[in-house]
Amino acid sequence: MSDLATNLDRLGGLLERFRRDGVMNLIGGETVPAQSGATFDNASPVDESHICAVAKSGAADVDAAARAAKAVFPAWRDMGGTERKKILHRIADGIVARAEEIALCECWDTGQALRFMSKAALRGAENFRFFADRAPGARDGQVLPSDTLMNLTTRVPIGPVGVITPWNTPFMLSTWKIAPALAAGCTVVHKPAEFSPLTARLLAEIAQEAGLPDGVWNLVNGFGEDAGRALTEHPDIRAIAFVGESRTGSMIMKQGADTLKRVHFELGGKNPVVVFGDADLDRALDAAIFMIYSLNGERCTSSSRLLVESSVAAGFVAKLTERVKRIKVGHPLDPATEVGPLIHKTHFDKVCSYFETARSEGATIAAGGARVGDTGWYVAPTLFTGAQNDMKIAQEEIFGPVLTAITFEDEAEALQIANDIPYGLTAYVWTNDLTRALRFTDRLEAGMIWVNSENVRHLPTPFGGVKASGIGRDGGDWSFDFYMETKHIGLATGQHRIPRLGA
Repeated sequence: MSDLATNLDRLGGLLERFRRDGVMNLIGGETVPAQSGATFDNASPVDESHICAVAKSGAADVDAAARAAKAVFPAWRDMGGTERKKILHRIADGIVARAEEIALCECWDTGQALRFMSKAALRGAENFRFFADRAPGARDGQVLPSDTLMNLTTRVPIGPVGVITPWNTPFMLSTWKIAPALAAGCTVVHKPAEFSPLTARLLAEIAQEAGLPDGVWNLVNGFGEDAGRALTEHPDIRAIAFVGESRTGSMIMKQGADTLKRVHFELGGKNPVVVFGDADLDRALDAAIFMIYSLNGERCTSSSRLLVESSVAAGFVAKLTERVKRIKVGHPLDPATEVGPLIHKTHFDKVCSYFETARSEGATIAAGGARVGDTGWYVAPTLFTGAQNDMKIAQEEIFGPVLTAITFEDEAEALQIANDIPYGLTAYVWTNDLTRALRFTDRLEAGMIWVNSENVRHLPTPFGGVKASGIGRDGGDWSFDFYMETKHIGLATGQHRIPRLGA
């Protein structure tokens, strides 16, 4: 990675086009403004400077995008899987070629540190390659013979789908949703988060340049209450894939009910990292710190609750406190930066409100708990100690660089605390006792669990949560289960007896 000055210089050239042209919609292969002509301003969380104007779409724009997706769906559905594979690989090639541009724009748009975003584009390319290779076999089914029938199953794409992505790591998460939809044979209307529109536009352009037919992938910018609601209610959109807050997921489910939409939700989390006294405590410390303070703590899988066995808690928390105080907060384009600014003032205010909540609930702010600097939305990495699991700081998703530490006496109490939460996305367990690991993970209420590891994503495995953390699974064949319908075909293998009514 280059130094800060070099990165700023490169970014300046990239932003010129956005300042000049803004971020418009892409509908049916055409770059168009919102039909109303309305726009909204997009600013950088780094210094609150204006980036560009963004199309503020409404129901008419979403309708145009949905009609475009519907019109081209039969042709994209019927295109051979091998041809779709070639197009998706060309998209991946385009992502790799523009990886630096994507990373720099993402950092400026979201405040994420370049040390993490520098590889986000490459992960996005991997997502496209992974699902591209599966496109030829997406329709494959099973042969299930019975005494009288040869029963076959096959899969067909569900139709035009809506994809609504969040502002945290927006590029990678967009590829994670859109790549399997395209591989399955679906057409897409994508609404990115209003706080981070830049890389969604770059991604749609890359797909267009790779030869994706017009209308297969449509981009509509705007706010949830306008463009988002119109998308979730549109009768031509057969399914909605959404990543974001649990409360918003509930609203989307209600909005899609009248049209019986299929939904896939990746929602919030308040994930426990459970550290037993017999664990490799140095590795557990590294993993716990990484999983809450990387990506500014703005990640659904962050280990935001530390549950540590009381026999080792004092020493563990002391080392943790010193490490947290040394985390480098700074400009996201500085390669040395570990934590950058939060996405927006609205979110900054929310995160900072928990500092007073912690004090009022009787917890201790062992590190952080304050703004950093006077410009931009920077928050010091924060650690709450002396907490109880019924406190708001332990129950509510803060979604920032804030960790709440809780002690436990034994395995039974650890399990009770870990599960006593509305969420169930991920959990992390640190122990060298294999039987305990098996016993504990079996009873943990979480969709994904890592033992003696931080979150290490393997694309063929299922990704998703339970309880208020989501519905459905991404990854491998699980993605196709959402974007496709399974058909059963029964072929008679002889002249079995058919009852003769009225004969």
